Amino acid sequence: MKNSFTNIILFDGECNLCNSFVDFIIRYDKRDKFKFDSLQSPNSIILLKETQIDPKKLDTVVLYSQGIFYTRSSAALLILLELGFPFSLTIILWIVPGFFRDWAYRMIAKNRYNWFGKRDNCRLPTKADRKKFL
Repeated sequence: MKNSFTNIILFDGECNLCNSFVDFIIRYDKRDKFKFDSLQSPNSIILLKETQIDPKKLDTVVLYSQGIFYTRSSAALLILLELGFPFSLTIILWIVPGFFRDWAYRMIAKNRYNWFGKRDNCRLPTKADRKKFL
């Protein structure tokens, strides 16, 4: 899938925590740096064919930026960095080794449905947000 967007965020459209993160990004993405799509969408499945990421294992947010796929804590931290100040202060977390950050990420991801709930259907963007979704 060829695209002209710099940053695409793929997320679990049925996960309440993931949808809240998307809402947060939309709220603070004042420079329109991100486009979104659910991991369950046909576009995401086509895009992820280029990777080792299995779209059926919806345990990570995926950031596709400048031809590179980022997952788990690296994706989340890069997204926050792109949102600018004060969120860019999370850059300090890069000093924590990736396997520790990803361990914490996996623990949250493993329990996200129990802790935050799950939607019956994937997110449908509001009319105002449609331009941000693929």
